[in-house]
Amino acid sequence: MRASLDTNAIIHFYRAGLQNILFHFFNEGVFIYEQIRDTELENHGQDILYLVDADIKEGNIEKYTKQKLKELHVLKIFENNVRENRILYGAGDLGEVYAIALAQTLGAYSLVTDDTKRGGPYMSLLQFDDDIMPFTFADILILRYLTGDADASKTIEDFELINRTSDLKWAFRSQLVKFIKRFWKDPYRQADLEWMQELVTSNGILVKSKFAELQKMIT
Repeated sequence: MRASLDTNAIIHFYRAGLQNILFHFFNEGVFIYEQIRDTELENHGQDILYLVDADIKEGNIEKYTKQKLKELHVLKIFENNVRENRILYGAGDLGEVYAIALAQTLGAYSLVTDDTKRGGPYMSLLQFDDDIMPFTFADILILRYLTGDADASKTIEDFELINRTSDLKWAFRSQLVKFIKRFWKDPYRQADLEWMQELVTSNGILVKSKFAELQKMIT
């Protein structure tokens, strides 16, 4: 899987020192648009900017510039996607606009964003007929657990670390309930349900027992 990163998700993973989770989970590539690095992170993530720059230099994150998109002959497509998304999200969410537009332009299947407010990218993408699948940091941690790359204890520990270092005040129980609702009980999109069913089958995941183990940790 490949992913386009929104500013808030970058900050949350990096402040907790858990950015490698992104590179492992999205092993086909992680990328950002230059505006997110040069404006959004300069304004809101100065404390982790040197780490992001190091990962860009190492090739863990690919930074797309206007010139690079032009060389790939997709700049006009990107600019059109930006215009369309600005109508949906407004000027106040420019980082999200660029992150979504880049995902659409490059054909990425995933957007990592922790903006779950009504009208924001996460909830909006779930209600659009769009090929992009949004994930929050909590979604990624739960998926990492389901696929066997972390146990229940580590999953909750990492959730609380991100929650604490970014002062998010999220509750793991409520995030787990939202995850189960989205991918099993009452999905917004049929594509999400089918994606999860394929993931479970291909990885031989015993869903009920996995969630039972996780729920024991939070009772």
